[in-house]
Amino acid sequence: MTAPTIAVAPPPSERRFFTGIAIAILVTVLVGFARSFYLRPLFPDHPSPSESFFYVHGAVFTAWILLLLTQASLVAAGRTDLHRRVGAFGVALAILMVVLGAYAGLVAATRPNGFVGVPVPPLQFLVVPLCDMVLFGTFVALAVAMRRDPQSHKRLMLFATINLLTAAIARWPGVLQAGPLAFFGLTDLFVVALAVWDFRTRGRLHPVTLWGGLALIVSQPLRLVASGTEAWLAFARWATGLVA
Repeated sequence: MTAPTIAVAPPPSERRFFTGIAIAILVTVLVGFARSFYLRPLFPDHPSPSESFFYVHGAVFTAWILLLLTQASLVAAGRTDLHRRVGAFGVALAILMVVLGAYAGLVAATRPNGFVGVPVPPLQFLVVPLCDMVLFGTFVALAVAMRRDPQSHKRLMLFATINLLTAAIARWPGVLQAGPLAFFGLTDLFVVALAVWDFRTRGRLHPVTLWGGLALIVSQPLRLVASGTEAWLAFARWATGLVA
């Protein structure tokens, strides 16, 4: 007779860390999109998308951030059974996000003035949101595949979400004007926090922290390099033609 598998609750310090970083992510997003989305009536003169579609886009992406915090809180409370059931909703939400995120990038790139508040030619800047969606989908898919490995699973879900934070951080006052080093660098502080946690608790980087962090960080300059190539511009013209 096979003995039943007993879920081992993570130690309190681990629960506090992952819940705390989820809260920090939520605050980052709220600050970044406060003027253009969450508190828009209080900032009527602040630049924001005019298409109503972006309200749906914002609501769906907000749901993901809240889901991350909910899932971390459920694990911290020992409700891994409910965490797993809610996870099925998370998979469906992630698929919807990839579709909406890619479409939103294409719509923004077809505007005469391009992305709101971004002084970069829209076809070039399109590489940023589309790459975000590729990385997000990849991290989530790997997290689902490794759902029976809690340490890998939670880190992959965290990287999927950190990958999305650049859009919020770039909207902090003065950050976008400071350039890519500022908004990518501030995003990477979340990767640094996870790396520090690994060294403190494990004495080394978890493999997901190492390879996921490298994938995220290395992708950032590669996007900038690729954005001006003729190959990318040809792809961007074709892709935006699908929604024009």
